[in-house]
Amino acid sequence: GVKINDKHIEVIIRQMLRKVRIVESGDTGYLPNDQVERAVMLEQNENLIEEKKQPAEYEPVLLGITKASLSTESFISAASFQETTRVLTEASMQGKVDHLRGLKENVIVGRLIPAGTGLAYHEERRRKREEEVTEDQELVELSFSTDFTSESTDKTTEAAGA
Repeated sequence: GVKINDKHIEVIIRQMLRKVRIVESGDTGYLPNDQVERAVMLEQNENLIEEKKQPAEYEPVLLGITKASLSTESFISAASFQETTRVLTEASMQGKVDHLRGLKENVIVGRLIPAGTGLAYHEERRRKREEEVTEDQELVELSFSTDFTSESTDKTTEAAGA
């Protein structure tokens, strides 16, 4: 037969164990028995621990290969596996956006993958996106402080005139 390298099995197992089931919600917004991406749960628990709050307790959920492939964050990746029409229809009805962060979805749309020589391209895009978010936050803060100042000036003027 064909020899399968262990790294391929490891990738498949990792995908199948990507979700966790919440046992004790702690200070998160989740309910017991909610299924959450493991990476998201790890990040949230880390943040809660830093804030001296109660982290969630969870257990791994073993998904079948089909279910694991269809429950990925990227709907383009999920659509390429099985039930293409259903996956794309649900994604459009829910207004989903695919940020094209994985290998598979970047290959599908014909872009450089976020690995190897394509990594620099994706890192630069991420850096620019973060700069735009920072600029937008600064504009919102400036707008808020300007609105607040003009409102209090208007009220002071009204009070002085009365």
